Amino acid sequence: MSEASREAPRFLAPAQVAELLSIEVDEVIDLVHAGRLRGSQVGSPPRWRVEHASLAEYLDAQSEEARRMALWRQSNEASFPEVWGTAPLRRD
Repeated sequence: MSEASREAPRFLAPAQVAELLSIEVDEVIDLVHAGRLRGSQVGSPPRWRVEHASLAEYLDAQSEEARRMALWRQSNEASFPEVWGTAPLRRD
């Protein structure tokens, strides 16, 4: 088996992306239109294809957003006296 055939395909059909993300095909096309996935129309009649690399970038961005939201929720739940100490503020 050649090295090129072992690599992931460079382009995926929207149905393949939808299956990987557990979403509908229309949602994949919406992500392409929104610029969150890179894709292009190829062939005649034109059919959408999504770059495999952009799928990985999208998933990385989603993971980072979830991480940041979790940190934001943790910071909002923190009690300020617990964070800064319990001593009252001195006013001169």
